[in-house]
Amino acid sequence: MSNTNASVEAQMQAQRIAQSDEHSQQLQSNLQSVVQFEQVTVVKAANIYFDGKVTSRTVLFGDGTKKTLGIMMPGEYEFGTDVEELMEITSGRLDVLLPGSDEWIHIDGTGAFTVPAHASFKLVVHVVTDYCCSYIVK
Repeated sequence: MSNTNASVEAQMQAQRIAQSDEHSQQLQSNLQSVVQFEQVTVVKAANIYFDGKVTSRTVLFGDGTKKTLGIMMPGEYEFGTDVEELMEITSGRLDVLLPGSDEWIHIDGTGAFTVPAHASFKLVVHVVTDYCCSYIVK
């Protein structure tokens, strides 16, 4: 890839992340007041990753949307996405490296971040961390 193409690709990735951040902020403001979900289906089987250090349960909504509620034990993890994901941290302390970035985001307590579809992101979890992941299908 030429330097020009790499530069254009880097600019496009930065623009996608900025748009994703704006979308994340809008979703965060809408979701911060939600403390429980009603009239949902919970899948009985757990989603288990990294030898049980990350687990979640899938919650299905009547409108077809899906979320997972889970916890992460301290450790270093890398996840991939199929669709855009909004990760809400409801308690804990971790560092996040989003795709296309070389700056880690620190979350202590609560926070949120969005990961684009078909991307991977890295986490360094420092304490047991509780999360809600919303899958955003456009």
